[in-house]
Amino acid sequence: MLTAAATLAVTRNWRLLAPSMSTSLPSLTKPALGAAASATPAHRRWIGVGLAAAVAGAGTVAAALPWAHTLGLSALTLSIVLGILVGNTVFPRIAPWAGPGVDFCKNTLLRAGVILYGFRISFGQLAEIGWAGVAIDIVMMTLVFTIAVRLGPRLFKLDRDTALLIGVGSAICGAAAVLAAEPIVRAQPHRVSIAVATVVVFGTLGMFLYPVLYPHLGLSPQTYGIYAGSTIHEVAQVVAAGKAVSDSAAAAAVIEKMLRVMLLAPFLLLLSRSQRDAARPRVTIPWFALCFLGVCAINSLNCFSPAAVSVLNNVDTLLLATAMAALGLRTHVRAVTQAGLRPLMLAGTLFSFLILGGYVVNRTLMSLLA
Repeated sequence: MLTAAATLAVTRNWRLLAPSMSTSLPSLTKPALGAAASATPAHRRWIGVGLAAAVAGAGTVAAALPWAHTLGLSALTLSIVLGILVGNTVFPRIAPWAGPGVDFCKNTLLRAGVILYGFRISFGQLAEIGWAGVAIDIVMMTLVFTIAVRLGPRLFKLDRDTALLIGVGSAICGAAAVLAAEPIVRAQPHRVSIAVATVVVFGTLGMFLYPVLYPHLGLSPQTYGIYAGSTIHEVAQVVAAGKAVSDSAAAAAVIEKMLRVMLLAPFLLLLSRSQRDAARPRVTIPWFALCFLGVCAINSLNCFSPAAVSVLNNVDTLLLATAMAALGLRTHVRAVTQAGLRPLMLAGTLFSFLILGGYVVNRTLMSLLA
């Protein structure tokens, strides 16, 4: 009897408490769920960073093998090759989890690596580039962009926005320039994706082609570096193409590329003024290029010991290799095939001009202004 009475009392009390508990449970669980949700992006970032670092580690190990030395393949080059292989096989399955971290490596770590690269360069090397390097960048940027906006709509029947974005990416600094110009052009998202895909493809091709062409160009390592820095699309690709030849070629290539990147801000100002819409967005300033110059100044003053600079250079190599691996992971063959033939034809035409016309411009201006 006592047990039955107790059971009946518990049942009645549960019926009374259940509504209040059901209403209070969401308020108790929301903070926990919110904390879990807020932790998820951080976890995803670390998954992507770990994946890119693993690919970069594999590329670094492979670069130490005898066959890689024979072929002249650096850790940066092999990192992006392995990244492309993984990016078109395994990565699409885990992209929802690893994507944020891979993008962090491709953007933030790349810029950090470029800034730290300043510890390999002094103002004396910057002076060796001189006004000839600045003139080469201005001439190449103007010619490439003009060819894109003229030939794109007329010869290849592309819309103005796609032609303009492909021209910006080819003329200045690849995908970063495309994304910086997008708020000004206000192009549709699929056109931005097409422009990014084309410049990444041809920039990657140039990264492999330039070192092969080097013995036949009749250029010194420094002039080759200027040529590569003024004509290859992405910063990371310029570093890899220079490293494949020599450290002095890489230093000249990075200096020339940073001068080219710093032209992005004035170029975007001019582009915004050319738009018919009076409401112009803010222009993106490539602060990492200015930080690169600041690090060059610190290195020129010998503020750090040789041992400390050596450690920083090793960290820099790790950051750049990870960024290259991430760039490869985000280079998808499907995006290129979906772009269609006409955007690829325009990007290929600009790529050909960068190689051939860029060579002529470099040789001419270097002889006139050196």
